[in-house]
Amino acid sequence: MQTPYELILGWRYTRAGRATRRNGFISFISGVSMLGIALGVAALIIVLSVMNGFQKEVRDRMLGVLSHIEVFDAAGQAIPNLAGTMATIEGHPEVIGVAPFVAAQALIARGEDMKGAVVRGIDPALEPSVTDLAADLADTVLPRLVPGEFGIVLGGELARSLGVITGDTVTLIAPSGQVTPAGVVPRIRQMNVVGVFDSGHFEYDSALAMLHMDDAARIFRVEGPTGVRVKIRNLHQAREVAMDLVSQLDQGLLVRDWTRQNRTWFAAVQLEKRMMFIILTLIVAVAAFNLVSTLVMTVTDKRADIAILRTLGASPASIMGVFMVQGAMVGVIGTGLGLLLGLGIAFNIDSIVPALESLLGASFLPKDIYLISRMPSDPQQSDIMPIGLISLVLSFVATIYPSWRASRVNPAEALRYE
Repeated sequence: MQTPYELILGWRYTRAGRATRRNGFISFISGVSMLGIALGVAALIIVLSVMNGFQKEVRDRMLGVLSHIEVFDAAGQAIPNLAGTMATIEGHPEVIGVAPFVAAQALIARGEDMKGAVVRGIDPALEPSVTDLAADLADTVLPRLVPGEFGIVLGGELARSLGVITGDTVTLIAPSGQVTPAGVVPRIRQMNVVGVFDSGHFEYDSALAMLHMDDAARIFRVEGPTGVRVKIRNLHQAREVAMDLVSQLDQGLLVRDWTRQNRTWFAAVQLEKRMMFIILTLIVAVAAFNLVSTLVMTVTDKRADIAILRTLGASPASIMGVFMVQGAMVGVIGTGLGLLLGLGIAFNIDSIVPALESLLGASFLPKDIYLISRMPSDPQQSDIMPIGLISLVLSFVATIYPSWRASRVNPAEALRYE
């Protein structure tokens, strides 16, 4: 099959200047346009991959403390039919772990220091099946939570702010107190610190305290667990599984998945990612529309060639096709180079960044300031495919006007002074 001459001429004009010095500047401008597209595409891929990596890192640390789904009583009281509720939840095919809990808020005091805390009463035998944090503590700290001994496990930041270590005693003050002739007196209980944990997430390390579920029920005067924590096979299906459980459980129970527990944070991350995508896409657009100046210069330089082709019988559509091929070639090559460069850096950023830190003698993510001390990266196909398509579309659109101008060249006018 014979190759269309539009493709041959378009590719020849793309390489203009390699063999002749007269067209060297046009070739240079084409190279700059190609390089601009490549750098814009690479920057977009790298930035979005790093943002995905940070989001995944924070999400994984968050889910190390949180469960995928929580089922709890709407009034904050004990679940009426705990055994039946847990049996229904365990019957769902996507559920792989279930554990009851008691949730409450309290004050924890040590001397004159007092901090607010989220208190979670857990079952040490079942809790490791629903959270990674409990699984890590299953053989060390959780066995020390014995019912009746009122032991407590504190988050690392909470323990440091109170100045306590394992073996010390703290005072837990429950907000709902006892009614006496002197008024409402809060319930106070001495607790033994039996362990300290560090989840890597400041919000939970600074405010979470765990104790045995039976001790929590006695302190907060509830008749049993106030909720059930659930772990599923695929965390991305949490919302669908939660909707299924809503239709199967009793009316008085609420079901909340992990995306709703931190809705504000996830919404902020998605908004930031969307804005970064728009801003960096403008860089690609600027580089792509440099093709306009390149093709206008090429059309001006090739007016005689266009006139000769027209006199030989080439149609305006064919002339337009020649220059659209030239612009499309620049866009395709630039996009391809950008994809290779961006993916190469995104997949190897964990070794590139330490090398740059060593070379420059600087630390981009100091451990004493940032929660994450390494540069994470998570390239996703859902981001990469739109980037490539947008770059190609912008390059194609940028070729339309100069190509149309080329198809409108009058042969007689173009050859008058030749």
